[in-house]
Amino acid sequence: MGPKELRDFAAGLGEKPFRGDQLAAWLYRKGAVSFSEMTDISLSARALFSENAELGPIVTISRREPSQDGAVKFLNLLPDGEMVESVLIRERDRVTLCVSSQVGCALGCAFCRTGTMGLRRDLTQGEIIGQILAARKEIPDPIGNLVFMGMGEPLLNRPWLHKALSVILDPRYLAVPHKGLTVSTVGPIPGLKAFGAAFPTVPLAISLNAADQSLRESLMPVARKYPLKDLKEALLAYPLPPKRRLTIAWVLLDGVNDSLADARALSRFLGGLRAKVNLIPFNPWPGAPFGRPSEKRVLEFQELLLGKKITTIVRKSRGSQVGGACGQ
Repeated sequence: MGPKELRDFAAGLGEKPFRGDQLAAWLYRKGAVSFSEMTDISLSARALFSENAELGPIVTISRREPSQDGAVKFLNLLPDGEMVESVLIRERDRVTLCVSSQVGCALGCAFCRTGTMGLRRDLTQGEIIGQILAARKEIPDPIGNLVFMGMGEPLLNRPWLHKALSVILDPRYLAVPHKGLTVSTVGPIPGLKAFGAAFPTVPLAISLNAADQSLRESLMPVARKYPLKDLKEALLAYPLPPKRRLTIAWVLLDGVNDSLADARALSRFLGGLRAKVNLIPFNPWPGAPFGRPSEKRVLEFQELLLGKKITTIVRKSRGSQVGGACGQ
């Protein structure tokens, strides 16, 4: 249940609706796992709630895999036995959690291992938030950054994603700041429009990877349904707040999309857009049909874009030793 459902739940039992707000604060802000912990709620109300509801973690961590670079990959067990992964990334000045939005993924991007699973189902609001609550118990430091870059396509799970974000962003509950949150997407156009209308201040990362239609189709089958031309129009119309930019993610694949000609095509695609570029050298996985480009090739790609006044960052992947880096 989210805050609204909790208010309705309390009211339906004859309690004041504000009791639902208290429940939400205990669940989401304080991580309570029993009604007995909720000491600012009367004993009679706690007894009533416990008679009418079950309280406990929706997501439990069944395996932890620490990486040499400080990242930790979690295997999260869901109530029906399905599993999803999340990755906790510790850096000197912040802690980031990468979470999943679906069990598997239907999109089949050629460079992404999750795509080989197919889609099993969407995650619910509780399962999305449950990954955060479970990870929070693992470390003493607050999770300051949250990225939807795990398993699944977030904008194809809009109803549950939007409900989860309302709790994640609410200062009364999980209180993740807007600037500390990023949603990564391949760019399904109806989802882009709906997300922009609902959460225009939440940073968005577009997984592009090719600025040529035929190449993008071969790497990302979604491009057949949503061609680059239509995607560009949707991004030009996206309701970006002043001084904000879209992030364009580009997974560099050796000999596929890492040439200077590819960098020039990307530069042309970005014309008219307020955007920066994240370059992600491919992280290999067993059976992957691609290789990781040389550092020299990566830097040449970056230098060309920088020369065209496009902010371009080479992203350092974390968790690769345990299969927890981007695409693994």
